[in-house]
Amino acid sequence: MAATPAWAHKPSDSYLTLRGEEDGIAVRWDIALRDLDYVLQLDADGNGELTWGEVRRREGDITKLAIERLALSSQGEACPLSATGPMMLDRHSDGTYAVLALHARCARLAGSIQAQYGLFVDVDPSHRGLLQWTPPGASQPQARVFAADSAKQELPLAAPGAWETLRQYVVEGIWHIWIGFDHILFLLALLLPSVLVRDAGGWTPTPSLKRAGVEVLKVVTAFTLAHSITLSLAVLGLVSLPSRVVESVIAASVVLAALNNLRGTVDRRRWVMAFVFGLVHGFGFASVLADLGLPQGALALALVGFNVGVELGQLAIVAVFLPLAYALRTTGFYRVGVLRFGSIAVALLAGWWFVQRAFDLAPS
Repeated sequence: MAATPAWAHKPSDSYLTLRGEEDGIAVRWDIALRDLDYVLQLDADGNGELTWGEVRRREGDITKLAIERLALSSQGEACPLSATGPMMLDRHSDGTYAVLALHARCARLAGSIQAQYGLFVDVDPSHRGLLQWTPPGASQPQARVFAADSAKQELPLAAPGAWETLRQYVVEGIWHIWIGFDHILFLLALLLPSVLVRDAGGWTPTPSLKRAGVEVLKVVTAFTLAHSITLSLAVLGLVSLPSRVVESVIAASVVLAALNNLRGTVDRRRWVMAFVFGLVHGFGFASVLADLGLPQGALALALVGFNVGVELGQLAIVAVFLPLAYALRTTGFYRVGVLRFGSIAVALLAGWWFVQRAFDLAPS
């Protein structure tokens, strides 16, 4: 309750595009103005709003910060970075970004590129750099992610194999479900009553772990099938919905799932709620894949890998939740503290997310 504000679906990311050329590497780097403002205090008049003039006056500081936090080398020799054009602005789904055009000059390119990423690591350990790396002569980029535990990476000058592509997207799927707090809260809100049975007197403990396991299986399976359908449709370009609508409905789904635990409107068929709203959650997953970028030559492989990663992440959550909830199901702490007051807390939090998203209150 004393935590600083956090966005339920959009963590701090920057978008880094590297393209191999004959004399080095062309770099495009999109960095969120809200992150730059936090570090460099771009808002000179302190009115809470950034103008183009305030940002442009600090272009040198922004470029200097970026160059200091990205190190590229090949064959043990550093590839120094320099700006190749003026800073621009671009709009992403979560706000405005500064766009830097840079170039890294390498004496020779051979074997692989060694990349060391260090943007915002000292102020936000959860920050990530979403990388699109295109080797010289290649037509399709490779998706990579820089994070606290993967700040240094080898970027091959040859295209990766199928297994490496699959592994990358499996890892991304696992990571996304773990940081997608709205997805997690929706799933947990539906699973909380699975170890209880509603009768005339209220909630009573379920008689067996098997029965609880069946309830969990139905909810998780329905959610999985639903979001897999819409994720695939969105990635293949067959269906598209506005991001603001999708994110708002996702927040609303968390509210409804939590309030249902208090009223019991949908009891025996919570899997139906999981399926219906899971269809919308799938569009949320698709927006993440769009940010990561999909290799057109291995689209099916990347899609399967991401889906598998999401399911593995869900199973890990269920594996922790089910035995713990089953062990506590007979206690007042679980029935009142966790189920009732926990559901109220989740509904309030998700309600604020809904207001933020529906009325576009995200920082620019």
